[in-house]
Amino acid sequence: MPVDPDTQAVLDLLRQLGAPEFSTLTPEQARKLSLGPPPAVPTAVHGVENRSIAGSEADIPIRIYKALSERANRGALVYFHGGGWVIVSLDSHDETARRLCAGSGCTVISVDYRLAPETRYPDAMIDCFDATCWVAREAATLGIDATRIAVGGDSAGGNLAAAVALKARDDGGPALAFQLLIYPVTEPNFETRSYQDNATGYLLTRSAMQWFWDHYVPGAEARNQAYASPLRATNLRDLPPALVITAEFDPLRDEGEAYARALAAAGVDTGHTRYDGVVHGFFGTHSTVAKSPAAIDRATRALRYYLGG
Repeated sequence: MPVDPDTQAVLDLLRQLGAPEFSTLTPEQARKLSLGPPPAVPTAVHGVENRSIAGSEADIPIRIYKALSERANRGALVYFHGGGWVIVSLDSHDETARRLCAGSGCTVISVDYRLAPETRYPDAMIDCFDATCWVAREAATLGIDATRIAVGGDSAGGNLAAAVALKARDDGGPALAFQLLIYPVTEPNFETRSYQDNATGYLLTRSAMQWFWDHYVPGAEARNQAYASPLRATNLRDLPPALVITAEFDPLRDEGEAYARALAAAGVDTGHTRYDGVVHGFFGTHSTVAKSPAAIDRATRALRYYLGG
């Protein structure tokens, strides 16, 4: 089907502005380019707290979102932002975290993991795993139920959420109740049909993804490891239930859907929803792309179901 009109309007505007290709930029230039204005009226939550916690290798900034008291439940989502492991931050995903918190009634803990290329794989994954372990240890203090913790993320954050779920299983904990994977990166295969069909012209490009991978996991051998490429894991059994969200005009579409199929084949309770007519990143375009609120609603309904809210 064709690109949705609201999505096409965004793509046309970017072309008019002459937005450069990420692969032509330095990481510092890309980070400046990716900064966007905050929403005029942020989604209301009960409270927001910035903290720094001690990880095994570095201090980790986090942002804790508490749901409005009348909607609160004792579940928690540990959320990892996208950005190709190289760009964006807690601020870029503030509204997404607010909407996930408000819609699910869960506490959301957004994690500002170390970025590449200053630190490379597996450092971002280690930060995300450490933050998840901290949430489980501090569950009582945070007012959450340690048996109702989910991990989630978009794009590179979806990759990190899948990797944390694998490592938690491999390490015997923390126990996770759910994983929310929004157009996740699952392997560096740039020859899939979705990479071929959506190589250029749909916001995220094939060359940009190659640039991101080169910064985060430059070595071919490391790219085959399960915590870098979850789709290449030899064992996907005994993982928490998952929801995988994909977009039609996204180079990452096929690898996300392949991961959903692989999880289901391994006996993992897995849901998958593809949103047609939209591009990578649509989940965070809250007031611009009509299907973004629908996707957030799908995600929050899954959170309420699996976390008991």
